[in-house]
Amino acid sequence: MPVQIPYVREIEFEYGACDEVSPLIRRVVAHNPSAFTYKGTGTYIIGEGDVAVIDPGPLLNEHVEALLRALEGETVSHILLTHTHSDHSPAAKPLKALTGARTFAFGPHGSGQKQAPDGDVQVEEDGDMDFVPDVELRHGDIIEGDGWTVECVYTPGHTSNHMCFALREEKALFTGDHVMGWSTSIVSPPDGNMEDYMASLRLLLTRDDEIYWPTHGPAITDPKPFVRSFIEHREDRERQIMEQLAAGRTRIQDMVPIMYAAVDKRLYPAAARSVLAHMEHLVARGAVRTEGRPTLGSEFRLA
Repeated sequence: MPVQIPYVREIEFEYGACDEVSPLIRRVVAHNPSAFTYKGTGTYIIGEGDVAVIDPGPLLNEHVEALLRALEGETVSHILLTHTHSDHSPAAKPLKALTGARTFAFGPHGSGQKQAPDGDVQVEEDGDMDFVPDVELRHGDIIEGDGWTVECVYTPGHTSNHMCFALREEKALFTGDHVMGWSTSIVSPPDGNMEDYMASLRLLLTRDDEIYWPTHGPAITDPKPFVRSFIEHREDRERQIMEQLAAGRTRIQDMVPIMYAAVDKRLYPAAARSVLAHMEHLVARGAVRTEGRPTLGSEFRLA
């Protein structure tokens, strides 16, 4: 059953309120707005009576209390996590303790990452290192509840353990941070990987989802053109990097102020990590060269 446009009400919400956004979906937005979370983390509730919760959100007492109000009189059978950044998964712990529901995710933070040469799995600081799911999910797994069916769609890139969830009854895809409704996603090595991210975007083009519900930002009601624009944006970034190298700028720190001239300078560190992810991808493909593993301080050159 495709979602009808009258149910798409992205902007009109109050923090802590439970907003019905489709016949089977409700949303509670956490009060954690920032340059990386837009207006806040959107926690989704699927179903009625016997429900699933997607991305419980940050560890904020007011948000957990708002979720409990929204869930009053209902049974939470599943707590689903798209990934384990600190604005998505920490509230799973108190929600599990208060409802008895099990947690479902691909795995702990960094669990999908390719191992480094020394055999150690590296992760970034923003990961929720304490989270371990009760049930580990894989691509194509099906989760069923009372009146709803969720298919797992593995989409590594933003993080190595990123999983989207498709609600079959509405042809709706909960895209977490893989495809957001207000900005492109940050791909930050070592856990973020640009090659995986691009492959995951192309995977979405093979599906028949009719609407995306990101954890941050409004719904995306025409998904495929939106995804194509994300792919084109990343390809354009690659072209900019090659132009910078051709112009003799060989270090990321010198490229960022030019490539991101229209961006707030406070976001330059995040932009630099995104450029590093592109560099890793270009080096892996043989288009760019550097000595050793690519780092923020590496010197790069055209192959």
